Amino acid sequence: MLTPAALAARVGEAMFAVDAASKDFLQMELLACEPGRARMRMAVREPMLNGHRICHGGLIFTLADSTFAFACNSHNKVTVAAGCSIEFLKPAHLGDVLTCEGVEQVLQGRHGIYDMRVTNQRGEVVAMFRGKSTSIQGTVIPEAT
Repeated sequence: MLTPAALAARVGEAMFAVDAASKDFLQMELLACEPGRARMRMAVREPMLNGHRICHGGLIFTLADSTFAFACNSHNKVTVAAGCSIEFLKPAHLGDVLTCEGVEQVLQGRHGIYDMRVTNQRGEVVAMFRGKSTSIQGTVIPEAT
C-alpha cells in the first residue's frame, strides 16, 4: 500500500506524462505533487507575450489551472474544475520564471477549494487563483490492492 505522499507523486507523474498542453506546448515543469498540494514552473517566452509585450493573462491562468489540476487529483480520485477565478496583481515579462504553488483549503465529500499563488523569480506575487473542484467517478491510476 502506498503512502499518501507516494500515491500523490505517482498520480502527478502519470498525469504529467500525458499532459501535452502543459508539458509540451507550454513547456511547464511539474516540481511537486503532494497530497492536496502541487507546484509547477513556467518560463515566459516570446510567443507568450500579448500586445502590451507582457505575458498573456490566459497563459498565467493556464499555469494556475494546471497546478490546480495536479493538487486536486493528488488523492487519486478523478477530479475536475467546477469553477475558478483569478486576480492578476503584477505583469510577467519576457524571461520571467513563474512558479505556481497550489494548496488545498477544504476537501469535503466530492468538493474541494484550492488556492494557487503565482510568483515570479523575485518572489513577487503575479496572480492569485481560487478553484473549486468536484470529484467524478474513477481513479487517475489503478488503486493498489
